[in-house]
Amino acid sequence: MKFTRIVFTFAGMWGVLVTLPLYFLYDYVGRQSPPAITHPEFYYGFVGVTLTWQFVFLLIGANPARYRAIIIPAILEKVSYVLATLVLFLNHRISTLQALPSASDLVLALLFIAAFPKAGSAG
Repeated sequence: MKFTRIVFTFAGMWGVLVTLPLYFLYDYVGRQSPPAITHPEFYYGFVGVTLTWQFVFLLIGANPARYRAIIIPAILEKVSYVLATLVLFLNHRISTLQALPSASDLVLALLFIAAFPKAGSAG
């Protein structure tokens, strides 16, 4: 269970560190990856949901046996982003530079899969 605690606590802390600054980078993102963002509700909605998941990861890390069932949607959260990015990249809709950050989500998805059986059970 120690492995699961470490994986999810790291994932949550890392996620907060990389997601929280996005609240302050709205204009920067639009300039670095044109065209400018035209729907701030989607941008801030994405940031908010992503940040919320980081706290879910921290919750799992605090008590993996109790929150073991939530590891499955946590895996899906990571895999869905990786797959979406892969499809966009393969269809030439994003660049390698834009796709590269999803590599960390792929690593975390694999770690989450490895951590699932080690989480024990709440019963």
